[in-house]
Amino acid sequence: MRVLADLRCRARISISILSVAAVARWCILKMKIKRARLRKSGLKIWGLLYFRKALSSLAYVMNASKKVLTPLECPKGNVVVVAGGACIADLCDPLLQHPHCLKKEEWIVTSIAIKAEGLIKRYGDIVAVKGVSFDVEEGELFGFLGPNGAGKTTTIRMLTGLSKPTAGNVELLGLDIKANAATTKGFTGVVPEASNLYDELTALENLLFMGKLYGVKRGERYERAGALLELFRLQEKRDRPFRTLSRGMKRSLTIAAALIHNPKILFLDEPTVGLDVMAARSLRSAIQKLRDQGMTIFLTTHYLEEADVLCDRIAIIVRGQIVAVEKPEELKKMAIKEQAIELTIRGSASILVDRLAALIGAKPIIVGSNTLRCSGTANSLLPHICRAIQDTGAEIESINTIKPTLEEAFVRITGLSSTMMAMEKGGK
Repeated sequence: MRVLADLRCRARISISILSVAAVARWCILKMKIKRARLRKSGLKIWGLLYFRKALSSLAYVMNASKKVLTPLECPKGNVVVVAGGACIADLCDPLLQHPHCLKKEEWIVTSIAIKAEGLIKRYGDIVAVKGVSFDVEEGELFGFLGPNGAGKTTTIRMLTGLSKPTAGNVELLGLDIKANAATTKGFTGVVPEASNLYDELTALENLLFMGKLYGVKRGERYERAGALLELFRLQEKRDRPFRTLSRGMKRSLTIAAALIHNPKILFLDEPTVGLDVMAARSLRSAIQKLRDQGMTIFLTTHYLEEADVLCDRIAIIVRGQIVAVEKPEELKKMAIKEQAIELTIRGSASILVDRLAALIGAKPIIVGSNTLRCSGTANSLLPHICRAIQDTGAEIESINTIKPTLEEAFVRITGLSSTMMAMEKGGK
């Protein structure tokens, strides 16, 4: 029998191994109800009669030697209590001081929201996904990019329990989705590329209906629906039928409906596709607010600029296999062939070409009527550029270091041509 205290904070924690009898007496004394939940900064304690349901919830911890453990690896007949941070000190202290407490150690929590291990999906002789593995941390905005047909949608369907993997395993907040399908659906929100709301219902009615489907209490449904309409700036449209809303409003309301039950993990499939500039910007702002509130977000998009701005990390999938999982800046470094400086002057750039070529030993490239590009580092090029400007009497408008874009990195990693990249952006 194990007690799991699920926490959101990432701090040093204390783990105590106590006898089953000691914990049973403590729980009966403290809770005395069939199911009890104590909420403090995300903490939840399961009642005594529900411990068996909590057994499948694995709390991953890491000790000083960096070894990852789970409650299953602890001695039989004992109880593992995981807690952390000053916010729950009032819970930990009684346990640590209990006479049956046999062991006290310092540990560090590894908070993994989504864990995919060796996912494989076959459709007859076709292997759509080939051994995909990655982790998404709690509170992270994780981008999932790839060309059309790479396996993005298939992977998302397996992560959300809509499709059963041929092989491999998925865990959401430590729960195996195969064994805990109903539980995991209760704390995940899914926003498909095509809206799943009802045209004949109003904006408010759609939110209330979705809340009822998720089992949200009546009073909470109205409160959450109002808050979400405000978050997505739809208060004035609350009584309008869904079919009369603009495309951007429909997309915003679809995301709001996925949030009505206050999920911990949100899956977003192409949230801004087909939206105008202002609608897309407004939606990105709302997504950033959700991330700032600590929600874990799994995002797919064809707009690489969007992924660059929003995502903490990005995974790139090609032909059913993950080829890179990095922060956007690290991915962009992969596209760097050589450093360069771009110089823009007043007038024609041709007056600088010969002088710069003599000073730096290589002919600059003319990329515009008044713009030159020189290969090399800023430290090595700037003295020569200043000398050439003085010698020719040219006037500088701007000097910029050339940085690779995420699109360049994506093309380099996936091998897409510029034509194919344009088709990808169009969602074709």
